[in-house]
Amino acid sequence: MILILYSCEEKSVNLGKDISFDKEMNISYGTDSQQKLDLYIPKNKDSIKGIFIIIHGGGWRAGDKSNLTFFTMSLMQKLPDYAFANMNYRLADVHSFVLPNQTNDIDSALGLLVKRFHPNFKFIVMGNSAGAHLSMLYGYNSFFNFKHHNKIKAIVNIVGPADLLHKDFAHYSDYDFVEKHMIDMKTPTPTDLTNLDIPNPVYWINENSPPTISFYGNNDLVIPLSQKGILDSALHKNNVLNASYEFPGGHLDWMNEKNSPFIINKIEKFLNHIK
Repeated sequence: MILILYSCEEKSVNLGKDISFDKEMNISYGTDSQQKLDLYIPKNKDSIKGIFIIIHGGGWRAGDKSNLTFFTMSLMQKLPDYAFANMNYRLADVHSFVLPNQTNDIDSALGLLVKRFHPNFKFIVMGNSAGAHLSMLYGYNSFFNFKHHNKIKAIVNIVGPADLLHKDFAHYSDYDFVEKHMIDMKTPTPTDLTNLDIPNPVYWINENSPPTISFYGNNDLVIPLSQKGILDSALHKNNVLNASYEFPGGHLDWMNEKNSPFIINKIEKFLNHIK
């Protein structure tokens, strides 16, 4: 168990073994009340190797950064030379769309971090489920002309849908919402693109895509394991550095006591290959 000296009033997190971080909670990176992030910075700021941007799941219209606080702490203990930004983003609803709001929010949060830290730092986007989809889309997509996505050096994808058009993903329980609210249909598109292509991570993978490590459950009833094979194939085809792993269990079992250490160890080893 991680020993955490942690409260809303304290300005630091002590994870034992001389591992401690300064923390800043609910930093605004935009004008909307949902555009907040929690920032954890190693006490030894001169030792920082890179920065994680962590993006929660929740079907694009639910969830909160607090859902990943404990997992973030676990990463911090294993990777004490990295800073961590655990972010919220504007959630979609029946009156709004996932895109471009949510990927724009990642870009805005990254812009804040670029100003705060050196722009040549190793920036890593990591998400689970819908947050993993957003992480991949932000890292791969070139349509939206993001200001900062070329600074992303690696993507950590945990149970994320990589191909929204695949027939197996059509069984997703909230697929009707995805069809109607994934992207604002008024978004202007070039003649060779459709509004189905734009939100689809695998569509955008090319030889310049960031290295990607992925994790999928072998009994996931939300995001089918077939998504792993589709993503692996696209990354291999384009000679993108990648690794992927199955873990035992369903959609939420990646964070249990057995699987979480396995995933964190694999992330650490993968980052050793990233310059």
